[in-house]
Amino acid sequence: MYLDTAATAPVRREALEAAWPFLTGEFGNPSSHHQVGERAAAALDDARARVARVLGMRSGDISFTSGGTEADNLAVIGVSLASSRGRHLVTSPTEHEAVLESADYLRRRHGFDVTYVDVSPDGTVTPEALRAALRENTALVSLSYANNEIGTIADVPALAAIARGHGVPFHTDAVQAAGWLPLAGLGADAVTLAGHKVGAPKGIGVAAIRGRVPVEPIIHGGGQERGRRSGTENVAFAVALATALELAESEREDAASGARAVRDAFISRVLTDAPGAFLTGSASSRLPNHASFCFSDTSGEAVLLELERRGITASSGSACAAGSDEASHVLTAIGIDAAIAQTSVRFTFPAGASPQHAESAATAVAASVRSLARSFT
Repeated sequence: MYLDTAATAPVRREALEAAWPFLTGEFGNPSSHHQVGERAAAALDDARARVARVLGMRSGDISFTSGGTEADNLAVIGVSLASSRGRHLVTSPTEHEAVLESADYLRRRHGFDVTYVDVSPDGTVTPEALRAALRENTALVSLSYANNEIGTIADVPALAAIARGHGVPFHTDAVQAAGWLPLAGLGADAVTLAGHKVGAPKGIGVAAIRGRVPVEPIIHGGGQERGRRSGTENVAFAVALATALELAESEREDAASGARAVRDAFISRVLTDAPGAFLTGSASSRLPNHASFCFSDTSGEAVLLELERRGITASSGSACAAGSDEASHVLTAIGIDAAIAQTSVRFTFPAGASPQHAESAATAVAASVRSLARSFT
């Protein structure tokens, strides 16, 4: 049973079939001024328009990237460096590493002052906290739509409205939200996505940045993607992303409703039957398919190994930080002791998971934690 869709989802057949012609017969470079290239350019423009419709933005706002990390770098670094407001950035300590490392780069190499807004114990940034962090020289606010480790959902429309009221561009990393939460009408100036979270192949992402927002490119060359991201475009994967994103959006409400029921049943069973278990993140405002726990008196890695022996694949948090010996920066930022944070395990259900999946998974979790709790005491 694969319960790690927050790390990556399987590629959808429809996305592969849509991409296939542009990996074979329609192989043209979209910058070439002949019929083969023009057909590739037309497919790329169509993919751009389709992504824009899902996001409620304009085609010209959409830049295709190599993935979510590059998209976050372009949004955070590119928008901040192009700003005429000043050298101040606002983000939170629970952001994905792609945002945090971009912020640190701006601090180290370009003299930015970075404010990390305090988060509540469930990982929420309040409007009051954001309002207090803004300054006259704030160049950008970057706050994620849904946290990848603890699943907490931010009130992006309210937060974006506060930033906009102060004339500050607002970026949200929506990588985990895509396919589970509405993407249109957020009020954000920049939205970033990763294709492999919604059923496209790895290696394609989106930096959707409204045309009125200046952007300093971070990759230089031939000026593709309207000058925002140079490099020959990956037409096939852009088409795959557009296809997968449209399908995920069309199925979103039913998928989210079904996943919530499975998630809630799973959480209830784990909290009841697994010794020392406690939920991390918001109990109510969390991704529909997401459940994350700490298990006192165990090791998160040991739990994962025990679960895999029982046929359950999960993770200890962000796949980008896998292998690190340090406690999760997200969990410590919300006040969890570093030693306890290293007992964390994240479960993210795929769309279509059934109550039987929840029951089987919870039974395996409880058995794994009980066996390990004895060995750690």
